[in-house]
Amino acid sequence: MKRILSLAIFLLFAFVTKSQNGVPYNWSYSAKKITDNVYELHFHVDLNSPWHTYSQFTPDGGPVPTKFSFTKNPLYTLDGTVKENGSLIQKHEAVFGVDVKYFSGKVDFVQLVKLKSKAKTNFTGSVEFMVCNDQQCLPPATQKFSIALN
Repeated sequence: MKRILSLAIFLLFAFVTKSQNGVPYNWSYSAKKITDNVYELHFHVDLNSPWHTYSQFTPDGGPVPTKFSFTKNPLYTLDGTVKENGSLIQKHEAVFGVDVKYFSGKVDFVQLVKLKSKAKTNFTGSVEFMVCNDQQCLPPATQKFSIALN
């Protein structure tokens, strides 16, 4: 019985410590080869409930929208803009005074890239974003990424 109680206390302490020190999101990055010279780049974020992050198309005056910045590289060109795949929610937020667009759960941002030659390179840049729940927002954050294009 003491073992079970000790284990329960340890797990509760670990959960509370993790939720206080951890971030409520996890970004991952990958490339999917579509043809010999075209790659589909995935910028994936998993958000812990009840947290959400904002669309790239959130209006001015609202929260910080998700923004991708790509390092210029003469070995490739961007094909179109970053697409958003996830369950988009749009609602009026009185605190911002605008209709906001956001995602909860899992979101996959996708960018197509065309290589100009068969050289191996890395696709680098950063993503700026903000996460909120119904009670608070964390300060905007920026994460750098590097995705190998082989």
